[in-house]
Amino acid sequence: MEPSFWHQKWDNQQIGFHLPEVNPYLIKFWSQLKLPVNSAVFVPLCGKTLDLCYLAEQGHDVIGCELNQTAVEHFFSDNSLAASVESVGELQHYSCEQISLYQGDIYSLPASVTQSIGGFYDRAALIAWPEEMRADYAKKLAELIPAGVSGLLVTLDYPQTALQGPPFAVSPDWIEQHLTEYFDVELLSCDDVLEDNARFKNKNVPWLNEATYKLTRKS
Repeated sequence: MEPSFWHQKWDNQQIGFHLPEVNPYLIKFWSQLKLPVNSAVFVPLCGKTLDLCYLAEQGHDVIGCELNQTAVEHFFSDNSLAASVESVGELQHYSCEQISLYQGDIYSLPASVTQSIGGFYDRAALIAWPEEMRADYAKKLAELIPAGVSGLLVTLDYPQTALQGPPFAVSPDWIEQHLTEYFDVELLSCDDVLEDNARFKNKNVPWLNEATYKLTRKS
């Protein structure tokens, strides 16, 4: 999607993708990565998710990237965190003790920012891209993740013709075709979540699966 689309969503507070609680798959599967407590972790297209706080509470230094300035500012204000702000190239860098958010286009984020991370977490980034733009994002993500580093990826899959995204459908076949070039992929779970998603039910989407993968960057 074009940046203006997401800016308009935040301006109008049409942010149904924002969860008011920590993602349950993050809680369930994060420990399977077996990261040292003090590892830095990267969260692309992070919005103002509470998952950032959860990861910090696990002892991690958290690095996020988010396009929209309102989202970043709301994250710090909603959580009563005071952030310092500085310009880093085309990005604005907001930081407090354990959380560091880069506001701007992820394609402008230099790989040096993530060169020392020990893990990563993608819940709402991959599924935010329509299929014609998604492979470019996957390539950028791979550029940002050092060899040997593992992370969690959470996706949704449904008949794309039944509902216009975002979130967009990402099938296991797409994962196999586009991510295995860069990552070793392990499916951790795949659940039928249609009953829990009123928007999809109301649009008569026939099925909706939510999957969690462990990705490990290849050398």
